[in-house]
Amino acid sequence: MQVVDSLVELVGNTPLVRMSRFSAGVAPTLLAKVEYLNPGGSVKDRIGLAMITAAEEAGHLRPGGTIVEPTSGNTGAGLAMVAAQRGYKCVFVMPDKMSQEKIDLLRAFGAEVVVCPTAVEPDDPRSYYRTADRLSEEIPGAFQPNQYFNPANPEAHYRSTGPEVWDQTDGRIDVFVAGVGTGGTISGTGRYLKEQNPEVVIVGADPEGSLYSGDEARPYLVEGVGEDFIPDTFDPAMVDRYVRVSDRDSFLTARRVTREEGILVGGSCGTAAWAALQVAADYPADATIVVLLPDTGRNYLSKIFSDDWMAANGFLDRSGVGAKLRGVVERKGTELPSIVHIHPDEPVREAIATLHTYAVSQMPVVKREQLESRDDVVGSIRERGLLDRAYRDPQVLDRTVGEVMEEPLPMVDVRDTVDEAMTVLTGGAAALLVCEGPRPVGVLTRADVLDFLMRKEGS
Repeated sequence: MQVVDSLVELVGNTPLVRMSRFSAGVAPTLLAKVEYLNPGGSVKDRIGLAMITAAEEAGHLRPGGTIVEPTSGNTGAGLAMVAAQRGYKCVFVMPDKMSQEKIDLLRAFGAEVVVCPTAVEPDDPRSYYRTADRLSEEIPGAFQPNQYFNPANPEAHYRSTGPEVWDQTDGRIDVFVAGVGTGGTISGTGRYLKEQNPEVVIVGADPEGSLYSGDEARPYLVEGVGEDFIPDTFDPAMVDRYVRVSDRDSFLTARRVTREEGILVGGSCGTAAWAALQVAADYPADATIVVLLPDTGRNYLSKIFSDDWMAANGFLDRSGVGAKLRGVVERKGTELPSIVHIHPDEPVREAIATLHTYAVSQMPVVKREQLESRDDVVGSIRERGLLDRAYRDPQVLDRTVGEVMEEPLPMVDVRDTVDEAMTVLTGGAAALLVCEGPRPVGVLTRADVLDFLMRKEGS
């Protein structure tokens, strides 16, 4: 009988798949290392198994112990699969930009999931890194594998992923392309490949906003790739070239790979696949390029494979006729700041003064001065609601904005049409927060839209 004692024995030995349709516009052979065919659904199965095994051998993890790990989801799934088979408890700490599918998956394994804000510095006590550190200290018998600093992470790829790629290509590989998250995959695999042939080019696919290929980290939406600090598990010497990839290109490429090749992949796979196409344009027909696709698109059905989510975040144009909101924002014809706003820790009296100073009746409440993400918006102050509360309870004036704020203004994208915005405005909203992709760029009121229509009619 062909039987294994557990799924853990099936980690690794994932196939290489020729991407003929996707790469039709470039000369080289483009091969995909399809890592979602690992039993836990991603490349992180490799390090989940390796880190738990190393911890057991070192005596750091004992029977009945608890694994605590900061994760974007896939490492958690790899750890949870092994932990379930070996009898460990798990607590996973995730940033709040991760898909609900990933959270539900970890809970399905019996893990506890703690969600933390994304838009904070790595050393902030609220970050998912520091929260995991605190829980590791508080929970008796806890062990944190810490994929960002654990040498078993890159070592797992040196011992498995690298040899597999080399053997599957018979050593005829010219370029290896992978996303850079913890850096373990590209560092371990790259080290092995370069030991076999120093001429192999290692390419890091990196999101716009990641510190690896940029001077300053900023928020982005693609999950599980890029970083806002440099982990110990990353060896910069292994990367010969970076390709920066936007959220838009990542998500649209993931959808394209899925539809053209029948390989259902996630957003970070789109990042890597888009980078591989850019690199392939520089190579001749006899070159072989391998791109590692780390996980499955099943984790993102409510996000990048949802037309509504993609449109809401500015990555797809919604259907409809009429002018786009970008034109309305650009033609507002006002001396006001693009977004009059207030912070949650400021007093209500200051909010009222700001409303009067700029003659506006509502404004967003934001976490920081420079708005870089929709996540920076935490609520709204609206003149009508504030007046009603202050009339009933004058002590409201001595409270902070965060105590009295209402839900955030409805959000639309600059690519949406005026028709679509009017549906929201006539449905009860007095104003909209207009975003360009993930970044807020302006506020539109009913009066702004009417003014735009009058200007357009007179032009």
